Amino acid sequence: MSRPTFAQIDFDVLSSNLRVVRDLCPKSKVMAVVKADAYGHGAVLACKALSDADAFAVASIDEALLLRNADCTHPICILSGFGDREELELLAQYSLTPVIHSSTQLEVLSHVNLTRRIDVWVKIDSGMHRLGFPGESLPTVLQQLRAHPAIGAIRLISHLANAEDTSDHYTTAQLNAFRQSCAGHNCELSLANSAGLVAWPETHMDWVRPGIMLYGVSSLPERNAAELGLRPAMTFRSAVIAVKQLKQGDRIGYGGSWTCPEAMSVAVIACGYGDGYPRHAVSGTPVLICGRRAPVVGRISMDLLSVDLRRHQDVTVGTPAVLWGAGLPVEEVARWVGTNAYQLLCSVTARVPRI
Repeated sequence: MSRPTFAQIDFDVLSSNLRVVRDLCPKSKVMAVVKADAYGHGAVLACKALSDADAFAVASIDEALLLRNADCTHPICILSGFGDREELELLAQYSLTPVIHSSTQLEVLSHVNLTRRIDVWVKIDSGMHRLGFPGESLPTVLQQLRAHPAIGAIRLISHLANAEDTSDHYTTAQLNAFRQSCAGHNCELSLANSAGLVAWPETHMDWVRPGIMLYGVSSLPERNAAELGLRPAMTFRSAVIAVKQLKQGDRIGYGGSWTCPEAMSVAVIACGYGDGYPRHAVSGTPVLICGRRAPVVGRISMDLLSVDLRRHQDVTVGTPAVLWGAGLPVEEVARWVGTNAYQLLCSVTARVPRI
């Protein structure tokens, strides 16, 4: 039998979430982040739905070429930049915009005669201490880039470390450090991610870089997506493929980690960690059946999971189930399994069709 498991991607919802971004920062250009296959939603599909964005951002040149080969003509920023001469030449060939964050990249650039000009983003380490130049080195970096005949527009970028915590003053410290580093250089600036975009309007600047919020997830623990006007773009769906009538004392799944406390019905759903559902989901994690929550029982298998039907009636083979999405926010499931929505969305595997 074919598996009834698929990820439903709603184009209209993606477009609606982008409009929420526009409403929050009407004076900023929007660079829609579609790395990691658009957070599991399908990058090519997502870019079509997000075509009103001013640019896209990906993590690597491979992700960028996937979009170019699908006829995406938007500016595409590669957040990790380039690693060697061959990649740099590909950037020029396909009109891609790298982030330059290290002296090693500047050294590669100095030894390459590009046939086409490229725009670049220069990353400043404003306090996250991951990638980027120290602020005090920026004048030297800009001098080198402006002297290179193949460099076009130069923009400045940094990344917020803890904008999700609105009580943490570190975001203000990063903002001040970034402003101080950029002062007087007459470049377009970008600092705000999804959390910064929502909670720290002073970080909006010339460009904002929404990621998770485009897919209908709030990055702020104290405000849910619906409160922000966002809707989930992905609904992870499957169906019941068996209903078991079990006795008190029957143990369920590998290791028999959950025991039936009474005679009861259990539904088996065609979804497991081979599809991207978290293997470490604990008993009690909700699944939506007939619009109501039913708790997972027992360990998650590669292809299957079981749920308690004691509070449900009329569930039969073929009854639809929602793992997360419409009616069951992925953030809620993430809290149950001790992770975040980013990981759950990105973990949906390639064997799951995006529809």
